[in-house]
Amino acid sequence: MSPTWPTMSWLASPQPQGEPPQPQGEPPQPQGEPAAAPDLEPMMPAYYFVKWITWKEKKTPIITQSENGPCPLLAIMNTLFLRWKAKLPAQTEVITTEDLMAHLGECVLSIKPREKAEGMELNFQQNMSDAMAVLPKLSTGLDVNVRFTGVSDFEYTPECIAFDLLDIPLYHGWLVDPQSPEMVAAVGKLSYNQLVEKIIDYKHSANSSRVSEGLVAEQFLESTATQLSYHGLCELNTTVKEGELSVFFRNNHFSTMIKHKGHLYLLVTDQGFLQEGGLVWESLHNVEGDGNFCDSDFRLCHPPQRSVPVTQPEDLTPQQQQRQIDQDYLVAMSLQQQQGAAPGPLSDLDLARQLQEEEYQQQQQQQQQQGGPSQAPAQQVRGQAAAQPGGSRRREKKDDSDCAIL
Repeated sequence: MSPTWPTMSWLASPQPQGEPPQPQGEPPQPQGEPAAAPDLEPMMPAYYFVKWITWKEKKTPIITQSENGPCPLLAIMNTLFLRWKAKLPAQTEVITTEDLMAHLGECVLSIKPREKAEGMELNFQQNMSDAMAVLPKLSTGLDVNVRFTGVSDFEYTPECIAFDLLDIPLYHGWLVDPQSPEMVAAVGKLSYNQLVEKIIDYKHSANSSRVSEGLVAEQFLESTATQLSYHGLCELNTTVKEGELSVFFRNNHFSTMIKHKGHLYLLVTDQGFLQEGGLVWESLHNVEGDGNFCDSDFRLCHPPQRSVPVTQPEDLTPQQQQRQIDQDYLVAMSLQQQQGAAPGPLSDLDLARQLQEEEYQQQQQQQQQQGGPSQAPAQQVRGQAAAQPGGSRRREKKDDSDCAIL
């Protein structure tokens, strides 16, 4: 059954309030299909958290966001902050959406026409009026429709005027590979919306050649589900200027981007890294999205390891408790097989001993690798629930996947 391709209407998702999300080891995998515009107006947060970084030896604010809040307003404002075109009072910790819009409005109103000719002056005033009219949309979403022919090719919409007036380049990397002439012919110079319409039309055609072309076009969308192709990544590296601050659009998300010494980096705005002032950029070097984290000087950095909170058995649901019991039982079965024993039911005490022995062996291996002295194992088992008859057996794991660092 063929997929139903939605119309591209890029709207930002509402940002939930509450605790900031914990940073994950890998960025969330992007969806291949853009989300259709919701009928209901999204609920907007009252404020965003401000993160202060040292950017080119100056204390500079950037606005963070929760994981479900892609917002072009933040990408534009962070670009202006990094250019020092907009400023915030020192030690500002939070900022409201209204204040961000006010700062952006001031930046737009401060722009002077580049040409003094009368015709150009009238055109500039019209662009200013159009830009001020679309500014409120920046906090909820933009109607952006990419073309697959170039990294700066978008179908013209009034919303793009704001980027032009502020002199902020808008890029994407969703390009068709010219080394695939069949796909080039199927995609052509169409925008995303036009290509979706073509796929639907051609796949239901009585003409076999049109059906084939529709399938090729659909294959292109499916093979570039991350909305970033390797050809697009190469074109980005070629097109983006050295040191240029721009906005990168991908998967319903707008990110501040810079090119430094020939490499592309995206500004880290995840609210989960709010307290990590030294973690600023993430490299953009593949289509999978597992970049390297860097500081403001683009030096590789590792996010600190977070301790894993201990979950007591009574805090788990019955389903979670049974799942943990099953996992620990499989671990115990594996240990028995490695030791040449026939698999069979284990008592809680036997399981606790085997888990303790495994923990001790892992500690010794780590200490040998680090050249440190070995120590006797502790007398208690970390998963103490295993020693409780009938209790939930659990085994703690170190959280060493906070980020993907090469």
